[in-house]
Amino acid sequence: MATLKSSLKDIKRNRKRQVINMSIKSRVKTMVSKVTTAQTVEEARALLPKAFSAIDKAASKGVLHRNTAARKKSYLVRSINTMEKRLQGEVVSTPPA
Repeated sequence: MATLKSSLKDIKRNRKRQVINMSIKSRVKTMVSKVTTAQTVEEARALLPKAFSAIDKAASKGVLHRNTAARKKSYLVRSINTMEKRLQGEVVSTPPA
């Protein structure tokens, strides 16, 4: 355990930030999940701005790296487009992961 007063303050501050960061990450995961599990394309498109907002806020606060945020947003748009194409009956090839 740290003995210096400044170290104890650092630990306390880090724990507070950890709780806040976990909350922000959880909000992002929830919004991504809601968009990807939406029943209809219209529902998914309606949820998209809220998801983008949550991702952008996380990136601006430094919880997510900006490239990670861009990747998540791209994934959401691709998943909606794929869902739309499948509903239209088009054959969609998914690239290997």
